[in-house]
Amino acid sequence: MRAILCGYYGMGNGGDEALLASLLQMLPTHVTPVVLSGDPEQTRDRYSVAVVNRKDPVAVWQALRQAQVFIWGGGSLIQDATSAISPLYYAGLMQLAQRMGLITIAWAQGIGPLNRPLTRWLAQQTFSRCSLVSVRDSGSAALAAGWQIPFTLAPDPVWALRSRPVEGLWDLPAPRVAVNLRRHPQLTPTRLANLTEALIAFQKATQTCILLVPFQVSQDLAIAQAIQPQLPGPSRILTLEHPQQLKGLFRGVEMAIAMRFHGLIMAAAEECRCFALSYDPKVSQLIRDLSIPGWELNEIPDYPNRICQIWLEHYANGHSLSTDQIQFLRDRALIHREMLYKVLDRDE
Repeated sequence: MRAILCGYYGMGNGGDEALLASLLQMLPTHVTPVVLSGDPEQTRDRYSVAVVNRKDPVAVWQALRQAQVFIWGGGSLIQDATSAISPLYYAGLMQLAQRMGLITIAWAQGIGPLNRPLTRWLAQQTFSRCSLVSVRDSGSAALAAGWQIPFTLAPDPVWALRSRPVEGLWDLPAPRVAVNLRRHPQLTPTRLANLTEALIAFQKATQTCILLVPFQVSQDLAIAQAIQPQLPGPSRILTLEHPQQLKGLFRGVEMAIAMRFHGLIMAAAEECRCFALSYDPKVSQLIRDLSIPGWELNEIPDYPNRICQIWLEHYANGHSLSTDQIQFLRDRALIHREMLYKVLDRDE
């Protein structure tokens, strides 16, 4: 059985790569994955899978003709907050697969935001024709329920992704704190300057080694490069390409200050204390679900000393998720695997 895996793969985003790695980890063994990728050579080398250039319509068409299954492979693919074209691409491919008679699966979806009536209508029509829909958060579940579409709700699959150790991490000075910031209109120069000044004071007070961790080079690296020279103590920019290593990094740090949704999940899953800076409803929902301390970007205090004080309080007295909480979320995330087996098992 050949399955087309469609997501934001090969585009340099660590979170989406983690979703792909999780999906490959959960696929039934009799299913041969064919990944639509923006960087086919990198995806082939990293995961040892068959790949197709997602920008080559002829190659994509030929791959669909040879497949029996089409899978949206997790994440916020159907949303129009960052692009009106992106949901048209993903929904168009899904509808084409449906018309060609493939088994179609919307897997571990984070649906929305959907601000445009056309996008909302298109999403409802496309999801309603899927053989299986699983979602990763209560907001997506509410949308699916409102559309009267059967769905399964389970935590994001990255909770269950196996991690790998990062070579040389334990040679860096301890204790360590990981920081992930990404470019965003609400992360204004003033707010970034305040966060940087707070991070400088935090490092002086804690004598920690600061690890700046870009999840997407195009969005995160420039900020890391701007912050690092200002830090008074030991620091390192860690650009890790393999998502299992990216997750494994957090096993070796005491606390994570992160904007990225999957940065927070990876850190929490590896028993790291987390402090969130939310730029997106999915991050805000995660903050509520896990009771993670943090701020919306527009709520960040205007005074670096105040920011630093709150970070120091969490560093000294905050808690990571308990072992039982983490195991519960990992076990629940495996429901996404059970749903794949239910639909794709050859014996059914």
